Amino acid sequence: MVDLIYPVSPAPLLKGCRRARAAEMVPVVDEIGNVRAQASREFCHTNPQKPLHPVVHLHIINRSGQIYLQRRGAHKDLLPLYWDTAVGGHISYGEYILEALYRESAEELGLHDFLPQELCSYVFESDRERELVNVFAAVGEYEIRPDRDELAGGRFWTPEEIEQAIGKGVLTPNFEGEYRRVKDALLALL
Repeated sequence: MVDLIYPVSPAPLLKGCRRARAAEMVPVVDEIGNVRAQASREFCHTNPQKPLHPVVHLHIINRSGQIYLQRRGAHKDLLPLYWDTAVGGHISYGEYILEALYRESAEELGLHDFLPQELCSYVFESDRERELVNVFAAVGEYEIRPDRDELAGGRFWTPEEIEQAIGKGVLTPNFEGEYRRVKDALLALL
């Protein structure tokens, strides 16, 4: 896993970025997690240079080997109503990876008590942004309560259902690529 290394003094704002609310500021990092600057999330998503910023993903697997996917809210500007990783979110400036993972899990699914297993870190690039993705998994029988303001629900999928949905415009491209990368590691946790 990549660990974020913050400078002793607050990192400077990325050139051209205006300060936003504290919760909207994200660290701008290099590929090994050194924090080089800070910028607003919006700036990272609209700047053609695509500043690299860290995010967390959590895959949740029940004891039957099913994988929980969230359904993105209809209000999302990117891929509304697509199925995606159980938990995914940006790391706020000043946060560490595990802090963000627990915060996002609580916000999105009401999930507080779990033991995350780190799987990998990788750089994901889309036409809109570049993210340093930190991937975790948790195995168990959890009470999951999706935030209805943020998500359009969620459910457990079998690996076979996921395989059948890949390439059909049902799952986010981010999830499809990540699932291919980590599926063997996910199932090995059972």
